[in-house]
Amino acid sequence: HRIESDHNIDNSTAILREWLSAVSHLYHQVEVNINNTKEGYPDETSPCEWTETRFSNVIRLREKALNYARNIWADYLFMIDADVTLENERTLQLLIEQNKFIVAPMLNSSVSGYYSNFWGGMSDKGYYIRTSFYLPIVEREIKGIFSVPMVHSAFLVDLNHRMSPLLSYSQLPDYTGPKDDIIIFANNVKLLGETMHILNTEYFGKVMMPLDKRFTLADESAQFDYVKLEAMVEEVPPLYSSPHVYIPERPKDKLGFDQIYMINLKRRPARRFRMLKAFDYLGIEAKVIDAVDGKELNDTYLNKLGVQMLPGFADPYHGRAMTMGEIGCFLSHYFIWKEAIDKNYQKILIFEDDVRFEAYFRTKLANMMYELESTFKVWDLVDGWKLQFSPRDLIGLSAEPFLVYPTHYTGEPNYFSDTEDSVVIDKEPDQKTARPVGEEQQDVQEEDLSKMESQLKLEVPTFREEL
Repeated sequence: HRIESDHNIDNSTAILREWLSAVSHLYHQVEVNINNTKEGYPDETSPCEWTETRFSNVIRLREKALNYARNIWADYLFMIDADVTLENERTLQLLIEQNKFIVAPMLNSSVSGYYSNFWGGMSDKGYYIRTSFYLPIVEREIKGIFSVPMVHSAFLVDLNHRMSPLLSYSQLPDYTGPKDDIIIFANNVKLLGETMHILNTEYFGKVMMPLDKRFTLADESAQFDYVKLEAMVEEVPPLYSSPHVYIPERPKDKLGFDQIYMINLKRRPARRFRMLKAFDYLGIEAKVIDAVDGKELNDTYLNKLGVQMLPGFADPYHGRAMTMGEIGCFLSHYFIWKEAIDKNYQKILIFEDDVRFEAYFRTKLANMMYELESTFKVWDLVDGWKLQFSPRDLIGLSAEPFLVYPTHYTGEPNYFSDTEDSVVIDKEPDQKTARPVGEEQQDVQEEDLSKMESQLKLEVPTFREEL
């Protein structure tokens, strides 16, 4: 292992040293070079800016790593950047099995969009070119191993390949392209008559969307929070946290609300665990509410509460009466509303346990609330995601783009419902035309990067490579 770390203005160096002191003995060899100077590059205006000095340093370090691997007679070199999050423990095994000179695991973008760690096409001058097969590869509409002109951020080099001794990050005398490590390297591979490959047969992990000089470390940190949130969507354990480093808990607050609630059924502990971890990552102080379980409801209890069906009410999708699960969901919210009134709360925020947070959630929510209170003097309800129905006399608003959305939609793998699959109460609904299940989900569109940055009140950044 060879680790290079420099120009850190945060506590990355301390964390790295703490981790190394505990685990370095587990590796055959570890060479570490850490620059403890807590300052950025002399020509940068932001830690996210890619200046000429920064490019020169990165090129030097990559060339140094390449030569180091050759000198210790390594069979392979796995080059990986610090902003890559690998989530597939079989990554190296799968890459080696491809028996290619240079091959990369296809990484998904840390935020919504189609950014990845490869280019579909590159001009003679070293600039990005759109290709028809880029999106099908990124979306895994087609799977396999594909020849591409550029891979970066995480890739494997076969040092036993006959062309390996000629690999270099150094600019050749006749090179006229940009001073960029990944472009120079790709150009040199092309001049050797070789190509790079991208493997997308499995999900491997995430690569951070590169930001420019208008952004800060806080923006990058929020991006990484989103990576951790997304890793928990399928109700698997969260990204592994090393027990060898101390990470202080993030301070929590109520985001400007009087109270924040999270509704969860006790018999869904995995969902509760995921939401509580999400609140840890986002710094949200929330009160957990044990949901009213429709499986435990009966007519006697409902009559005691005075719960009655509205005459002629029918579910707008299925044209049926409400289920016990849906009534339980309503009661869970009702008891929260009652507490809010009893305690004279002015603003509350309610989460259910199957929400999926958008990137930069805290910032987007703060901007939405500012706009809301500046524009609407009177309002009752704001949905993080919802379609409009008419007529309504409730002053209700919906966020656009959405701030949260369900982890799973109807029909998707791992989708299950605690409301629709419960017992239907014994009432006869009006015969209305039901909307087909899933119609609402079809209206949900992926928020692209430009919309995300617009809502953050920032200009759209120009990245090192764009789709």
